[in-house]
Amino acid sequence: MKHLKIFIDLTRLNKPIGFMLLFWPCSWGLSYAYKIDKDQNIFLLYLIFFFLGSLLMRSAGCIVNDIVDKDLDKKVERTKHRPITDGQISVKRSLTYVILLCFLAFLILIQFNFLTIILGMSSMILAFSYPYMKRITYWPQLFLGLTFNWGLIMGWTAITNEISIDIILLYIAAIFWTLGYDTIYGVQDIFDDEIIGIKSTAIKFKKNIKLFVGICYSLTSLLVLYLFKDNMEFNFATLFLFLFIFSLSYQIYNFKKDDPLSCLKSFKINNFSGFFVFIAIILF
Repeated sequence: MKHLKIFIDLTRLNKPIGFMLLFWPCSWGLSYAYKIDKDQNIFLLYLIFFFLGSLLMRSAGCIVNDIVDKDLDKKVERTKHRPITDGQISVKRSLTYVILLCFLAFLILIQFNFLTIILGMSSMILAFSYPYMKRITYWPQLFLGLTFNWGLIMGWTAITNEISIDIILLYIAAIFWTLGYDTIYGVQDIFDDEIIGIKSTAIKFKKNIKLFVGICYSLTSLLVLYLFKDNMEFNFATLFLFLFIFSLSYQIYNFKKDDPLSCLKSFKINNFSGFFVFIAIILF
């Protein structure tokens, strides 16, 4: 039981918001493709595959992040008791878990077409280089946006076997969404990060942080509205789309720079935000 608890803490399985935020963009891509190819069985099967893939890759990513940051995490209040940093598990055993999780994810990946497999393999470059970004740029959140939403394109190509302008626009919208919510999340660690020299958009825009998040979320909303402008009527799809926009607006109103708990609560709202877009696309 002790080893199971360490594994859960290591992979953040007790904090599902992480893998859900990786899964929702996948579901957007799949549901957008489903509008073209109405094969319900394939859609549901792929939805399960992408959920499992998100769970596995997010877990592997958390371990890699903790290995890379093990010395930095000791200096941050929120992360100093993570399993690797705390000495509960060795780096060698942690890497074994990474290999196992990636292998299981690969078994899922090879169920798709060749284009999606190539996209999936290329995402590994993004995923495993992300932990180093906060050491060299104030824009690690942007890099996370590129990485975390890659599954959106994969969800689309898994069904259509091609890339379109619309899916690229939806991908860009998702990137700005991630840029906004991860900036809110980063506010929690501003004090510690500044002391140890870690960079983030939360630090870069700390004097105008609500304005910055507002711009990111506005761009997300405008791009999503543009994609569905031809189908917007008084219906449930439009209702869920506006629930998405409202959820983003509420986050901006709710989080406070000097209140880490309000930032965490606002960040977690994005699980609902992702769900709202998924349902809206299905209904459009």
